[in-house]
Amino acid sequence: MKRRMLLAAGGGAALVAGAGWFVSRPDPVTGLLPGAASAQASDAAAPEIVDMVLGDPDAAVEVIEYASYTCPHCATFHADQFQQIKANYIDEGKIRFVYREVYFDRPGLWASMIARSPNNQDFFFSFTSTLYEKQREWLASGDPATIVQELRRLAKVAGLDDAALDAALSDAAKAEALYTWYQANADRDGITSTPSFLIDGRQYGNMAYPAFADILDARIG
Repeated sequence: MKRRMLLAAGGGAALVAGAGWFVSRPDPVTGLLPGAASAQASDAAAPEIVDMVLGDPDAAVEVIEYASYTCPHCATFHADQFQQIKANYIDEGKIRFVYREVYFDRPGLWASMIARSPNNQDFFFSFTSTLYEKQREWLASGDPATIVQELRRLAKVAGLDDAALDAALSDAAKAEALYTWYQANADRDGITSTPSFLIDGRQYGNMAYPAFADILDARIG
């Protein structure tokens, strides 16, 4: 499991700054000037961050996944156990499944800002699947500017245009709100590694699908 890391002081805005935002010249990745982004952070009300949910919202059993887009164990979970959980429990309306992002690093936050930019749950979960499927590709370089370019490339394939991506990646208020939301969730629920799960409020680590199924079947009755 990937262990939690302390992120840069200053929260989301500091994380975004790692890719070249908040500098005295146009950013070489987005071409954006720093003024608009910093104005957003200081002048706009904090955006509301909502849970992303699959399945029956009124299902008796709730599963919350805490995951990082840059965590290889999370990518493996989404390629394997999640597919079976989705087919047998989410799509059957047996559980309410909530996905909550964990930010170990800047690329994970940038990916989340793009995934949430249309404010559409269908796009969010579709792009989340792409991020995990292509995780090694978009993270391969280790270079922040190249990672952002790779994220933009994947987002364009998914249907976003340059204007939408520029807006998403320069939204400092959203970055701050996401980071604050993540911190509150992690502190409240005691999340120290990914992937982690809350099943009806009880925390579990990653496990094989049969173990998930046994717990879910017992809760569903």
